[in-house]
Amino acid sequence: MTMVITEELKAKAEVYYGDEICQDKTKFLLQEVGLPRGLLPLRDIIECGHVKETGFVWLKQKKKVEHVFSKIGRKVTYSPEIAAYVENNKIKKVSGVKAKELLLWLTVEEISAADEAAPEKITFKTTTGLYRTFPRSAFELEEDGEEAEQQKKLPPAIPAPPEKAPQAAANK
Repeated sequence: MTMVITEELKAKAEVYYGDEICQDKTKFLLQEVGLPRGLLPLRDIIECGHVKETGFVWLKQKKKVEHVFSKIGRKVTYSPEIAAYVENNKIKKVSGVKAKELLLWLTVEEISAADEAAPEKITFKTTTGLYRTFPRSAFELEEDGEEAEQQKKLPPAIPAPPEKAPQAAANK
């Protein structure tokens, strides 16, 4: 499925330009729908958009990106244009993402979490009907994992005592 991003569609969307803001918006959207923020490790994003009423999102980057998720040893390619529909714990009707399985490149059609039986898992379904499930931690950003580890090591927060108001000069 290749989705054409028309001016009419852009008029209904929140659209952002530039890598830094698009990186932030992409990570925020993934987190907002309950998916790991490292799921789309894109580079040099030119444009991103989100139509809230339908859940349609798109990302345009300068060139194709290949990424290896080292914790699971899987290579994934992200086309220059990626489009999908997002909803709570799911990305569906994905275009522009392929995963290598043995010697084949398979088109990823859906990414989902929230299986009550396995809340710490992410499932990837392909257009051929095949699917694979991996630990959610394999797709988290390193800083997210480090931050969580640091939070575990910190002692419980102790509230600071309230500051006393300075005495008025009239009391002298």
